[in-house]
Amino acid sequence: MNRSYMTVTEVTDYGPYITKIILPLSQSIKSEALSEDTFNVYVERRSKKTGEVIQLRKDWNSVELYPSKGYCRVTNAYTSDSEGNKTEMGRHATLELECEAIYRLNSEIAFVQEHNVYVFCEFRITQVKEILTNNDSISGHVYDHFGGGNMEQVKGWVNSESSYAEMPLRFGYFSPNMSRDKHPLIIWLHGAGEGGYDTTVAYTGNNVVNLSSEKVQKIFGGGYVLAPQVPTMWMDDGSGEYTKSGNSMYVKALKALIDEFINLHSNIDSNRIYIGGCSNGGFMTMRMIIDYPDFFAAAYPVCEALYDEVITDQNIQDIKNTPIWFTHAKNDEIVKPEITVVPTYERLLKAGAPNVHFSYFDKVVDTSGIFKDSEGNPFEFFSHGTWIYMLKDECVLDYDGSPVKESGKEVTLLQWLALQSKQITVQNCKSYQ
Repeated sequence: MNRSYMTVTEVTDYGPYITKIILPLSQSIKSEALSEDTFNVYVERRSKKTGEVIQLRKDWNSVELYPSKGYCRVTNAYTSDSEGNKTEMGRHATLELECEAIYRLNSEIAFVQEHNVYVFCEFRITQVKEILTNNDSISGHVYDHFGGGNMEQVKGWVNSESSYAEMPLRFGYFSPNMSRDKHPLIIWLHGAGEGGYDTTVAYTGNNVVNLSSEKVQKIFGGGYVLAPQVPTMWMDDGSGEYTKSGNSMYVKALKALIDEFINLHSNIDSNRIYIGGCSNGGFMTMRMIIDYPDFFAAAYPVCEALYDEVITDQNIQDIKNTPIWFTHAKNDEIVKPEITVVPTYERLLKAGAPNVHFSYFDKVVDTSGIFKDSEGNPFEFFSHGTWIYMLKDECVLDYDGSPVKESGKEVTLLQWLALQSKQITVQNCKSYQ
């Protein structure tokens, strides 16, 4: 008899992974009766549109494709309740799966053609080792029917679309559950890979949902999080290509979306509108603070892709009083810092910018303990992925390697961001005049 399995998905630094599989058992057992080799876990990652096994490149630089299917490694097995919570004895077996950074067999998104899209992970879990009970044994169980899944981190998130007639944009958003008169608005602009038509990817393709976590929400005293999505990429100037001109056809539509969202949520503090994003989203962050220099309280561009050569001296003067915290890696080959962020940062300092910071990493490595290389060491991510540090709030050092301080106290990027207000900025500007 074939049985149903349930899944638990966690949004990691590399997007959503199925980290647990929950298997109903025919009778109650003790946890010690299970081991990592009691079941094997086979998966085929299928297109939600066609149902076919997806074909992926072997690595970023390869043109060779391979079918995304194979066996997942079980790292832990124990009895649990129906939601996967560990128990000493129970009628469910929970299998924890390894999160692998290259083949990513249990990741629920895949880069297909131009964007990351959600795929269906079709599992077949086969019992290969007898489970001993007090009076009997369990054997021969096979699970190959999906019985439902849970992704706890997206609870509270809602998908919607703006009403801007010329160019409505889809977006996801989170509303704070803390009680206070006014709340800040944290805007996240996705990278090129998270564009398209599945809005959920805009805030789960990277660990954007961490901005709605209890830990981060406490930093802001409860904050709205807004994640707009465009069908192509922010750097599209209307040509459908990555522009080098510094223009975007989405500027007015994005501003209209933000304005509409603020108008619909009267408890948003208009003095605390924060904007940031990665890569293409970092480009658009710079574009928006340049085009609307008095609107945002602060910006946090990550591996931003606006070429410094298209930023005029007047642009620098217009944004120098906007608090900005840049994040980038020195070895980034996709968006080279020496032609984007480094000269822009230096020009801002030369112009007298009073509140600009820059966390400049040598490389990007896993700090979660989840992703490891073949030798068991922390996995080194591709050098463009500095949003991993930013979204986990691990940016603490400035360009010169010293801690960033606010009112004499060392702060993380998000702690710094939460303290920024247009009212404070205006006061600081007056003191510098």
